[in-house]
Amino acid sequence: MTQKPLGRKNYGHIPHLPGSRMGPGDHSCHEGQARIATVKTRDKNDEVIVQEKLDGSNVGVARIGQTIYPLGRAGWTAASSPHEQHRHFHNWAYENYERFMAVLRDGERLVGEWLMQAHGTRYQLPHEPFVVFDLMVEDERLPYDELLARLAGDFVTPALLHRGGALSIEAAMDKLNVSGFHGAIDPVEGAVWRVERDRSTGQKGEKRRVVDFLVKYVRPDKVDGLFLPEISGQAPVWNWYPKSAL
Repeated sequence: MTQKPLGRKNYGHIPHLPGSRMGPGDHSCHEGQARIATVKTRDKNDEVIVQEKLDGSNVGVARIGQTIYPLGRAGWTAASSPHEQHRHFHNWAYENYERFMAVLRDGERLVGEWLMQAHGTRYQLPHEPFVVFDLMVEDERLPYDELLARLAGDFVTPALLHRGGALSIEAAMDKLNVSGFHGAIDPVEGAVWRVERDRSTGQKGEKRRVVDFLVKYVRPDKVDGLFLPEISGQAPVWNWYPKSAL
Protein backbone atom coordinates (compact mmCIF):
# COMPACT_ATOMS: atom_id res chain seq x y z
CA MET A 1 0.00 0.00 0.00
CA THR A 2 1.52 3.33 -1.12
CA GLN A 3 -1.09 5.52 0.60
CA LYS A 4 -1.58 6.05 4.31
CA PRO A 5 -4.29 3.57 5.40
CA LEU A 6 -6.04 6.23 7.49
CA GLY A 7 -5.21 9.09 5.13
CA ARG A 8 -3.61 10.88 8.10
CA LYS A 9 -0.90 10.76 10.74
CA ASN A 10 -1.04 8.07 13.38
CA TYR A 11 -0.13 10.54 16.15
CA GLY A 12 0.87 14.17 16.58
CA HIS A 13 3.31 15.80 18.99
CA ILE A 14 2.39 16.51 22.61
CA PRO A 15 3.29 20.09 23.64
CA HIS A 16 6.00 20.66 26.24
CA LEU A 17 5.74 22.12 29.74
CA PRO A 18 8.06 25.01 30.73
CA GLY A 19 11.64 23.84 31.25
CA SER A 20 11.17 20.70 29.17
CA ARG A 21 13.87 19.89 26.62
CA MET A 22 12.52 20.40 23.13
CA GLY A 23 13.79 19.08 19.82
CA PRO A 24 13.18 20.19 16.21
CA GLY A 25 9.47 20.42 15.45
CA ASP A 26 8.46 20.47 19.14
CA HIS A 27 6.40 23.28 20.66
CA SER A 28 5.51 24.60 24.11
CA CYS A 29 2.08 24.29 25.67
CA HIS A 30 -0.10 27.31 26.50
CA GLU A 31 0.74 28.80 29.91
CA GLY A 32 -2.84 28.19 31.02
CA GLN A 33 -2.51 24.48 30.29
CA ALA A 34 0.76 24.33 32.24
CA ARG A 35 -0.97 25.95 35.24
CA ILE A 36 -3.95 23.54 35.13
CA ALA A 37 -1.69 20.49 34.88
CA THR A 38 1.01 21.42 37.37
CA VAL A 39 -0.30 24.17 39.70
CA LYS A 40 -4.07 24.26 40.13
CA THR A 41 -6.99 22.69 38.27
CA ARG A 42 -9.90 24.87 37.15
CA ASP A 43 -12.59 23.24 39.27
CA LYS A 44 -13.96 19.90 40.47
CA ASN A 45 -14.58 18.78 36.88
CA ASP A 46 -10.85 18.52 36.09
CA GLU A 47 -8.76 15.42 36.76
CA VAL A 48 -5.02 15.21 36.11
CA ILE A 49 -3.51 11.81 35.24
CA VAL A 50 0.29 11.62 35.13
CA GLN A 51 2.17 8.70 33.56
CA GLU A 52 5.77 7.79 32.86
CA LYS A 53 6.98 8.92 29.44
CA LEU A 54 8.64 6.10 27.54
CA ASP A 55 11.48 6.50 25.07
CA GLY A 56 10.91 4.42 21.97
CA SER A 57 9.23 4.78 18.59
CA ASN A 58 5.65 6.00 18.25
CA VAL A 59 3.53 3.38 16.49
CA GLY A 60 -0.10 2.38 16.19
CA VAL A 61 -2.41 -0.38 15.03
CA ALA A 62 -5.55 0.65 13.17
CA ARG A 63 -8.54 -1.56 12.43
CA ILE A 64 -10.36 -1.16 9.13
CA GLY A 65 -13.02 -3.83 8.75
CA GLN A 66 -11.41 -7.18 9.56
CA THR A 67 -7.91 -5.95 8.73
CA ILE A 68 -5.33 -4.38 11.04
CA TYR A 69 -2.72 -1.92 9.85
CA PRO A 70 0.45 -1.51 11.92
CA LEU A 71 1.58 2.10 11.46
CA GLY A 72 4.47 4.45 12.14
CA ARG A 73 3.91 7.92 13.63
CA ALA A 74 3.44 9.60 10.25
CA GLY A 75 0.71 7.12 9.28
CA TRP A 76 2.58 5.02 6.74
CA THR A 77 2.50 1.25 7.16
CA ALA A 78 5.18 -0.11 9.47
CA ALA A 79 6.02 -2.76 6.85
CA SER A 80 7.08 -0.02 4.40
CA SER A 81 9.48 1.63 6.88
CA PRO A 82 13.21 1.72 6.10
CA HIS A 83 13.85 0.98 9.79
CA GLU A 84 14.22 -2.63 10.93
CA GLN A 85 12.42 -2.02 14.23
CA HIS A 86 9.21 -0.96 12.45
CA ARG A 87 9.17 -3.99 10.18
CA HIS A 88 9.48 -6.14 13.31
CA PHE A 89 6.54 -4.20 14.77
CA HIS A 90 4.48 -5.11 11.71
CA ASN A 91 5.25 -8.79 12.26
CA TRP A 92 4.62 -8.58 16.02
CA ALA A 93 1.25 -6.90 15.51
CA TYR A 94 0.09 -9.63 13.14
CA GLU A 95 1.30 -12.30 15.53
CA ASN A 96 -1.05 -10.62 18.04
CA TYR A 97 -3.90 -10.06 15.57
CA GLU A 98 -6.59 -11.58 17.81
CA ARG A 99 -5.60 -9.40 20.75
CA PHE A 100 -5.92 -6.23 18.66
CA MET A 101 -9.22 -7.32 17.13
CA ALA A 102 -10.62 -8.01 20.61
CA VAL A 103 -9.98 -4.39 21.64
CA LEU A 104 -10.51 -2.36 18.48
CA ARG A 105 -13.74 -1.44 16.76
CA ASP A 106 -13.82 -0.52 13.08
CA GLY A 107 -12.08 2.83 12.51
CA GLU A 108 -10.25 2.87 15.84
CA ARG A 109 -6.54 2.63 16.51
CA LEU A 110 -4.35 1.78 19.47
CA VAL A 111 -1.35 4.07 19.81
CA GLY A 112 1.72 3.35 21.87
CA GLU A 113 5.48 3.17 22.22
CA TRP A 114 7.48 0.43 20.50
CA LEU A 115 10.45 -0.21 22.77
CA MET A 116 12.31 -2.78 20.68
CA GLN A 117 15.26 -0.48 19.90
CA ALA A 118 17.02 1.87 22.32
CA HIS A 119 16.72 5.52 21.26
CA GLY A 120 17.97 7.68 24.13
CA THR A 121 17.15 5.23 26.94
CA ARG A 122 18.05 1.56 27.27
CA TYR A 123 15.58 -0.82 28.91
CA GLN A 124 15.67 -4.27 30.46
CA LEU A 125 12.02 -4.79 29.67
CA PRO A 126 9.95 -6.66 32.27
CA HIS A 127 7.13 -6.93 29.72
CA GLU A 128 6.46 -7.07 25.98
CA PRO A 129 7.91 -4.26 23.83
CA PHE A 130 4.61 -2.49 22.96
CA VAL A 131 3.16 -0.10 25.57
CA VAL A 132 -0.28 1.42 24.84
CA PHE A 133 -1.13 4.97 25.86
CA ASP A 134 -4.12 5.91 23.68
CA LEU A 135 -7.12 4.50 21.86
CA MET A 136 -8.20 6.98 19.20
CA VAL A 137 -10.72 7.70 16.47
CA GLU A 138 -9.29 10.42 14.24
CA ASP A 139 -8.17 13.10 16.77
CA GLU A 140 -10.35 11.97 19.69
CA ARG A 141 -8.90 10.01 22.61
CA LEU A 142 -10.79 7.60 24.80
CA PRO A 143 -10.70 8.71 28.48
CA TYR A 144 -8.23 6.87 30.70
CA ASP A 145 -10.69 4.64 32.57
CA GLU A 146 -12.47 3.71 29.34
CA LEU A 147 -9.11 2.86 27.76
CA LEU A 148 -8.21 0.56 30.66
CA ALA A 149 -11.64 -1.09 30.52
CA ARG A 150 -11.29 -1.77 26.80
CA LEU A 151 -7.76 -3.15 27.19
CA ALA A 152 -9.01 -5.45 29.97
CA GLY A 153 -5.47 -5.96 31.23
CA ASP A 154 -4.33 -7.52 27.96
CA PHE A 155 -1.84 -4.76 27.02
CA VAL A 156 0.85 -2.93 28.98
CA THR A 157 0.21 0.78 29.72
CA PRO A 158 2.65 3.43 31.02
CA ALA A 159 3.11 3.45 34.79
CA LEU A 160 0.55 5.63 36.58
CA LEU A 161 2.33 8.17 38.78
CA HIS A 162 -0.66 10.23 39.94
CA ARG A 163 -4.32 11.00 39.40
CA GLY A 164 -6.33 13.74 41.04
CA GLY A 165 -5.42 17.43 41.23
CA ALA A 166 -2.53 19.25 39.59
CA LEU A 167 0.95 17.75 40.05
CA SER A 168 4.18 19.74 39.82
CA ILE A 169 7.01 18.70 37.52
CA GLU A 170 9.27 18.24 40.55
CA ALA A 171 6.77 15.93 42.25
CA ALA A 172 6.34 13.85 39.09
CA MET A 173 10.09 13.43 38.62
CA ASP A 174 10.44 12.48 42.30
CA LYS A 175 7.86 9.74 41.81
CA LEU A 176 9.81 8.44 38.83
CA ASN A 177 13.01 8.52 40.87
CA VAL A 178 15.72 7.72 38.28
CA SER A 179 14.70 4.48 36.59
CA GLY A 180 10.91 4.67 36.53
CA PHE A 181 8.81 1.51 36.33
CA HIS A 182 9.57 -0.08 32.95
CA GLY A 183 13.10 -1.37 33.43
CA ALA A 184 15.05 1.68 32.27
CA ILE A 185 18.82 1.25 32.60
CA ASP A 186 19.41 4.95 31.92
CA PRO A 187 17.56 7.84 33.61
CA VAL A 188 13.95 8.00 32.40
CA GLU A 189 13.15 10.93 30.17
CA GLY A 190 10.09 12.38 31.86
CA ALA A 191 6.32 12.24 32.25
CA VAL A 192 3.05 12.96 30.44
CA TRP A 193 0.15 14.90 32.02
CA ARG A 194 -3.30 13.95 30.75
CA VAL A 195 -6.00 16.43 31.75
CA GLU A 196 -9.51 15.02 31.54
CA ARG A 197 -12.71 16.94 32.22
CA ASP A 198 -16.34 16.17 32.97
CA ARG A 199 -18.34 18.27 30.49
CA SER A 200 -22.05 18.94 30.48
CA THR A 201 -23.95 17.13 27.74
CA GLY A 202 -26.66 19.81 27.71
CA GLN A 203 -29.01 17.47 29.52
CA LYS A 204 -29.80 18.42 33.11
CA GLY A 205 -27.26 16.88 35.48
CA GLU A 206 -25.55 14.86 32.75
CA LYS A 207 -21.82 15.03 32.15
CA ARG A 208 -19.45 13.30 29.75
CA ARG A 209 -15.77 12.61 30.42
CA VAL A 210 -13.45 13.96 27.72
CA VAL A 211 -9.68 14.18 27.31
CA ASP A 212 -9.14 17.95 27.30
CA PHE A 213 -5.40 18.10 26.56
CA LEU A 214 -2.00 16.43 27.06
CA VAL A 215 1.32 18.04 28.00
CA LYS A 216 4.73 16.53 28.72
CA TYR A 217 8.04 17.16 30.41
CA VAL A 218 11.40 15.84 29.19
CA ARG A 219 14.44 16.30 31.44
CA PRO A 220 16.72 19.03 30.05
CA ASP A 221 19.85 16.83 29.88
CA LYS A 222 18.17 14.10 27.85
CA VAL A 223 19.89 13.44 24.49
CA ASP A 224 17.54 12.32 21.72
CA GLY A 225 18.56 9.21 19.82
CA LEU A 226 21.80 8.72 21.74
CA PHE A 227 21.88 4.99 20.93
CA LEU A 228 20.60 5.14 17.34
CA PRO A 229 23.29 4.07 14.81
CA GLU A 230 22.80 7.20 12.69
CA ILE A 231 23.82 9.30 15.72
CA SER A 232 26.11 6.97 17.68
CA GLY A 233 27.95 5.51 14.70
CA GLN A 234 27.65 2.18 16.52
CA ALA A 235 25.53 -0.94 16.01
CA PRO A 236 21.84 -0.81 17.05
CA VAL A 237 21.08 -1.44 20.72
CA TRP A 238 18.12 -3.80 21.10
CA ASN A 239 15.96 -3.79 24.23
CA TRP A 240 14.12 -6.77 22.77
CA TYR A 241 14.58 -8.92 19.70
CA PRO A 242 12.24 -11.61 18.34
CA LYS A 243 13.57 -15.11 18.84
CA SER A 244 12.23 -16.06 15.42
CA ALA A 245 14.60 -13.54 13.79
CA LEU A 246 17.75 -14.67 15.58
